[in-house]
Amino acid sequence: MQKTQRIHTVLAASLAAAMFGLAPAQAQTAPAAQGAAAPATAPAPAAKLSDADRDALADLAMANMAEIATAKIALSKSANPDVKGYAQRMVDDHTKAQAEVQALAKAKGVELPTELNVKYKAKSAMLQALKGEIFNRTYIKQSGRTDHLDTHSKLKDHLDDLKDPEVKALVTKIRPIVEQHLIMAEEMIAKSGRSTMGTAGAPTK
Repeated sequence: MQKTQRIHTVLAASLAAAMFGLAPAQAQTAPAAQGAAAPATAPAPAAKLSDADRDALADLAMANMAEIATAKIALSKSANPDVKGYAQRMVDDHTKAQAEVQALAKAKGVELPTELNVKYKAKSAMLQALKGEIFNRTYIKQSGRTDHLDTHSKLKDHLDDLKDPEVKALVTKIRPIVEQHLIMAEEMIAKSGRSTMGTAGAPTK
């Protein structure tokens, strides 16, 4: 009888020990199950761009803003259909280019300039003060030729130093557009010069 009671006591103790021993294991498996259902970690941020890549994006953004600003002035002040046509082309092309620059800069974590620098503000103010044929000639020579020549030269220089393939691809894509704008401006300047020469010797009525 006593032997049977001792066996019951040992079995009860073993059962209790087994129950209490399972509790920590259950407590440990719960977080593991929760962790398995947790969402995947966020993707790593894009690699930091080099100074050359950042400068290229900033220069593109500034050039686009400047061309759009002066073109809008030309659309409001000029009565010359050729000048207005050129200005509208500048608004269309540089607005499209700016959208691409902004999208890439956002993806790369680059802050772009949001307003014209001192040089371009001064040029815009000067154009606002002009009118008539003087305005037309000045706009085409400065915004059409000088500014596009400057931008084209900067993009050419940037190409040798760019590290990011996406930035390099965008600069490579936009540079021929800038070159085409420059050629258009040169042709308009040449056309204007021929027209002036052709009427220079005409008698005054």
